[in-house]
Amino acid sequence: MSSKSCNTIAIGNFKIPCYSANTLVIGSGGASLNAAVQLHELGQKNILIVTDQWGGGTSNNSGSDKQTYYKMSLAGNVPDSSLDMAQDLFKGGCMHGDIALCEAQNSARAFFHLVHLGVPFPHDRFGAFVGYKTDHDPKQRGTSAGPLTSHNMFMALADEVKKKEISVLDKHEVIALLTDSSLKYKRVIGAIALDKTSLDSGNFGFVIFNAENVVLGTGGPAGIYKTSVYPESQVGSHGLAFEIGAVGHNLTESQFGLASIKFRWNLSGTYQQVIPRYVSTDKEGKDEQEFLNNYFPDMGRLATAVFLKGYQWPFDPRKVFDYGSSLIDLLVYQEIVDKGRRVFLDFTRNPSGANILEDFSFDLLGKEAFVYLENSGALFGTPIERLAKMNQPAINLYKDHGIDITRDYLEIAVCAQHNNGGLKSNIWWESNIKHLFPVGEVNGTHGVYRPGGSALNSGQVGSLRAAQFIARRYRDMPLDENRFLAFTEGQIKERLDQAGSFLQSGAFDRPSIEIIREEIQKRISSCGAHIRSFEKVEAALQEAWELYGRLKTGMKGCSAQDLPAAFKIRDLCLTHTLYLEAILEYLNKGGRSRGSYLVLDESGEKPCSQLDEKWRFSLENEESSDRGRILEICLDDDGKIRKTWVDVRPVPREDSWFENIWSEFRKDDVIKEA
Repeated sequence: MSSKSCNTIAIGNFKIPCYSANTLVIGSGGASLNAAVQLHELGQKNILIVTDQWGGGTSNNSGSDKQTYYKMSLAGNVPDSSLDMAQDLFKGGCMHGDIALCEAQNSARAFFHLVHLGVPFPHDRFGAFVGYKTDHDPKQRGTSAGPLTSHNMFMALADEVKKKEISVLDKHEVIALLTDSSLKYKRVIGAIALDKTSLDSGNFGFVIFNAENVVLGTGGPAGIYKTSVYPESQVGSHGLAFEIGAVGHNLTESQFGLASIKFRWNLSGTYQQVIPRYVSTDKEGKDEQEFLNNYFPDMGRLATAVFLKGYQWPFDPRKVFDYGSSLIDLLVYQEIVDKGRRVFLDFTRNPSGANILEDFSFDLLGKEAFVYLENSGALFGTPIERLAKMNQPAINLYKDHGIDITRDYLEIAVCAQHNNGGLKSNIWWESNIKHLFPVGEVNGTHGVYRPGGSALNSGQVGSLRAAQFIARRYRDMPLDENRFLAFTEGQIKERLDQAGSFLQSGAFDRPSIEIIREEIQKRISSCGAHIRSFEKVEAALQEAWELYGRLKTGMKGCSAQDLPAAFKIRDLCLTHTLYLEAILEYLNKGGRSRGSYLVLDESGEKPCSQLDEKWRFSLENEESSDRGRILEICLDDDGKIRKTWVDVRPVPREDSWFENIWSEFRKDDVIKEA
């Protein structure tokens, strides 16, 4: 893939390449690539994509047994409308209604754009794109192109980028966003990256971008978690935006669920519906136990709960009580974290009672599980035989990654999977920092609960909306070189000085950078994941700020090859610190268990009698005012934390009279600042 020609600028004794474009797209996932493709189709062809690893993001490297794309219902006799879909997105709590309406209203347009590009979503002989229900979905809006739906999206969009000859710079790690604060508002005007193929050059591999607009599509904050199903190549870059004052919101709301850890993959759908055995062992793989038997009262409820994990994959504290499916997540966590054991799924044998409960039998299942397996022709055999009947590609997927679940156990954990929060934006996906457009998972449009697959819809709709606004309202060329340097030279020098400092001999060499990353990940996974307590978060936040202070003043590296990791570790440290700030603020306000996390509360209830007292917790009142408020958090110009609780905006009831809308459209009065 080609890249645009560039000039060379002088900053002190350094000569640095400088690329100019109307729009700089950072990242190469589905949302980023769609932004570039949509911009090109809308007539803005002065685009440059920059990415640290082409195809390295979540879009290209994640999935599940049947990865869902959530869209408005387009087939069958289930009535649906964009307003209905918006209301369903909105009622999950802590989601702005106008954003929900945008995601719903543009759902079909974004979906059919992917169909046009060749993503193989299934349809019947009449052309109906059929659907199914997913979690938190009442309308059968889910569809799927198989376990690799988002990969198929990436491939189709990447092919379109190539066809349109959109310029791409690969192996470039963006380390800072450049801003202009001379106006009454702050706006982004470019970025700094490290060319990872030129780190040993005289300018540390620095590359400058002068851009009228920046689309930030760097995905979720994967790098802050130790126990994670995000692909290892996905790290996140929220710190880039936080550093310049971008507002984060709903940072408290993430999604966690059971996943394999050797090969990172969500274990939802048929992986659970075939009812595998859950076993734990000691660290050496000995002392095998079917540990669920110690907590469930009978095999019928145990096996039905396992089955329901397929529908109810995300951990949900509402589904822990009364032997619900999320009790399994809690018990898996307890085995691994509290008891120091390892947990596996075994597809080769049916669950046994192990002299505690009766052995597995189909007639013990709840009606929903029994009917599903009966309709699927799968009331027979072992879990792996049922899986082969229902979903052979789910078996092949693991074989393709060196794991044979027809004979081997599959090691699992409760893993971070998706951030429902992120950076704040308006209905055109523009941040509070003007000309900065966060798209995809980095943009926190979702609230507490979201239908499964809605993230893929959101990424495509958000990047479309950003492209529409840029193409219509932000069409100017970037600043001329002299004006650009007048605003940014000091910012560029600061990063050059930091790079020079990193290369000095000192305490933090490359192994220490890895140790610091492990510290960050352990801190978040232990108290900022799906199990939370006020005391642990409070202590962790103090440690996080202390670490960030040390990294700002004293981090050293041992060679130029360490520079990307050194800048990235600062980004991750700031990111995890703001996430902990948000979590502590929520707990300080008396926040209880909701979404995909459980808040320990000694005055709450125990989910089942066999668990220790420490597992007491209370659920959030679903009618509480907390569902109607969103926590916004940012750094001000002095580096101080600012927290604001804002009321959610309702779903708009817009004038839909055709003549009025046509008049606005003819006057070019539709695409305008929110």
